[in-house]
Amino acid sequence: MSASLNTACATTATAAAPPLAAPPLAAAPLAVLGRDVTVPLVTGGEVSYAALDYAASAPALQRVWDDVAAYAPYYGSVHRGAGYLSQLSTDLFEQSRVTVAEFLDCRPGDQVVFTRSTTDSLNLLASVLPAGCQVFVFETEHHASLLPWTNARVTYLNAPRTPAEAVATLERALAGRDPHGPALVCVTGASNVTGELWPVKELAAAAHAHGARIVLDAAQLAPHHPVSVRELDVDWVAFSGHKLYAPFGSGVLAGRADWLQEAEPYLAGGGASRKVARREDGGVEVEWHTTAARHEAGSPNVIGVYSIASACRALTEAGFENLVERERHLIAKVREGLAEVPAVRVLSLFGDDAPRVGVISFVVDGWNSSHFAAALSAEYGIGVRDGLFCAHPLVRTLLGSEPQAQGECGAPEAAPGERSLNAIRVSFGAGTPDEHVERFVRAVGELVADGAKWQYRTEEGRCVPAV
Repeated sequence: MSASLNTACATTATAAAPPLAAPPLAAAPLAVLGRDVTVPLVTGGEVSYAALDYAASAPALQRVWDDVAAYAPYYGSVHRGAGYLSQLSTDLFEQSRVTVAEFLDCRPGDQVVFTRSTTDSLNLLASVLPAGCQVFVFETEHHASLLPWTNARVTYLNAPRTPAEAVATLERALAGRDPHGPALVCVTGASNVTGELWPVKELAAAAHAHGARIVLDAAQLAPHHPVSVRELDVDWVAFSGHKLYAPFGSGVLAGRADWLQEAEPYLAGGGASRKVARREDGGVEVEWHTTAARHEAGSPNVIGVYSIASACRALTEAGFENLVERERHLIAKVREGLAEVPAVRVLSLFGDDAPRVGVISFVVDGWNSSHFAAALSAEYGIGVRDGLFCAHPLVRTLLGSEPQAQGECGAPEAAPGERSLNAIRVSFGAGTPDEHVERFVRAVGELVADGAKWQYRTEEGRCVPAV
């Protein structure tokens, strides 16, 4: 590639990317889109929107948006074009792969495969499992890591109540498996319901001691804490761009190459194949790539991939030490505020002292969770999540119901005022200012003490203000 092309790529890749200084605690460490958006209140007037649903989708970093905007005029096809913009786009795409590998501290020989999401990444991994593979997964997982293993022998493990119990439970299960067949453990790094950190390094050691491999669902961990494939000693890691402050629907599966290289491509088509020729019998003979391209058929989401790389750079430059310290400050503020409201019960597997990321779920005595979330939105301009958070067995276990009971993702199961098995989740991160969590804590206290100021009704399974 020419020097001028390299210069253009470097200029584009570093646009709007100055070194990031640590801000005072009251300010958000990283600027996000939507920070100045105002929303109407049913009680009159407008207020700046408090986005406290980061665990579902974090707002895009301003830095990411600026980097993408700087690249957009250079957009072109990748891997197949001889033109300047195609070569530039190819360089950006492949450099993004390097950036992600560095962000995850991958080992030499690990592959970084770009997908649509964490869900897509784990389904990709499920599709390449060797024959006879046994999968071990805790019932506490998000559905993205609980459900893809339909072609394997799956052992579902009961919810542990301490990190040590999680390790012991896994060790007992692995000790009883067929020691000669392949095995895979799937575990989250941080719960999307409670925010609690899981003992990933210890679980990885247990898996490897019994001849099993392990994949880490880092969808909730990577935006909040550094993730080192090498240090944690996991075989694969999966995460989504839209939870890492990067829009456009891309994800990552990174880790060991052998199972990926030995399996049939996740999707068959252009880009995955190195050579295709007609056979004498009238069929076709295909030679597939052995690189990450083997599982990236079709035209890739170049902008989505580049946005992930931009977010990785921004988080690295901001310094996870600063981000973690700031988030602990916000977690303490929320937990202390909720503790002052007797009607509130915070959900937890490992107890109040367990380390966690900025994800907290709770229920309020006497309130349907959908009703409470609707009031937070309509009367205070606060966006949270209510429901079962695509982790039905876990939430039902925490709420004391049968873990096999079924429910609909994100939808309340009873009208406002009636008992329903769903909870409220508040989540935040590097783009959250203190004012948003302070408003949330104040709103919870006022709603419990005084009730809602507005009437609400159920419409298409959602609780909405009555008009």
